[in-house]
Amino acid sequence: MVKTFQQLINESLVRDEHEGSGKYVPSSFGRCYRAQYWRRKKEPKSNPPDERTLRVFKAGQLFEDFVVGLLPEKGYKLQVEVETPDVLGYADIVSENEVCDVKSVHSKSFWWMTKSKDIKKDKYHNWLQVMFYVWQLDKKFGRLCFISKDDLCIQEYVEPFEGYWAEQLDEELSSLRIIWASQKLPPACPRCNPNKKGEYWDCTYCDYLDKCIETEIKAGRNHPMSTGE
Repeated sequence: MVKTFQQLINESLVRDEHEGSGKYVPSSFGRCYRAQYWRRKKEPKSNPPDERTLRVFKAGQLFEDFVVGLLPEKGYKLQVEVETPDVLGYADIVSENEVCDVKSVHSKSFWWMTKSKDIKKDKYHNWLQVMFYVWQLDKKFGRLCFISKDDLCIQEYVEPFEGYWAEQLDEELSSLRIIWASQKLPPACPRCNPNKKGEYWDCTYCDYLDKCIETEIKAGRNHPMSTGE
């Protein structure tokens, strides 16, 4: 029987479970401490990406590659490895004075974002990620470049590292290092506000959601996703 294009695409996206570096990853900064701890511990994921999610990831990568491919060859470095004793990540685009992370988003999310009254708060975890690279690569500015998948509209934001973001990043890393030194599981506590349904996006998109809920049930505690509080 001839396979459908959908089947061929899904099969091409199947990938082995990433071993992990045993270090924190900047892309998780600003998110639940428990999830970050489990990821560094290399705990098996209870909610790994399904076929649809893998397709979304791949589509996003194609959009990002398209934009990055338009950059002139001189003056930019791509996918720059940045490693410290306890953190490992890759900066998307590095230029003379700044680091830029490229993010593709659904058009609805994109246009909602353009109306944001506080982009630092709404994209807090994205800022922490890019600012880690700014700090480690000794640059002055971080740039977030968001691409609407439906129409290739682009919105960019630039922030200086010194001041607010230097303080926020220091706080994030200090907290993560205290957690790791204690080797105690952090509480189930999403670091975002719930929506009208009492759901947290930090939990909805977590690779460990089922495991986290089970952990709370065994301990006789309510999970945030079951209470909306």
